[in-house]
Amino acid sequence: MRQHSSRFQALSTQVLAVTFQDAATGRRFVKEEGLEFPLLVDSSRHLYEQFGMGKGRTWDVWGPSNWWAYARGICRGLMPKRPTGDVDQLGGDVVVDPAGIVRFLHAGKGPADRPPVDTIIARIE
Repeated sequence: MRQHSSRFQALSTQVLAVTFQDAATGRRFVKEEGLEFPLLVDSSRHLYEQFGMGKGRTWDVWGPSNWWAYARGICRGLMPKRPTGDVDQLGGDVVVDPAGIVRFLHAGKGPADRPPVDTIIARIE
């Protein structure tokens, strides 16, 4: 998402990151990662629940697609960090328009299950 921030700005789109971890952990993540987007803390996981992002099964979380994503990152010089928190909590991507209407929803089936950014941008356009 960071690599495409200028495209989101050109579309007058605000990107938000959401975490279920506590605020202190969230602030540390923002600092360590140099996160440019606002971070919302959803420790009750209400948003996750509303968007159908539940718990993953062991194979989804620790299966081949996740290891393959880690391997691709390592090849690009990105070393994975030790997991913290609830590693079974699934995430996703949601586009909500100014009227509050969900225009795109992708509830991930595992940590590596994310739509291409171009798909998200096409929905915004």
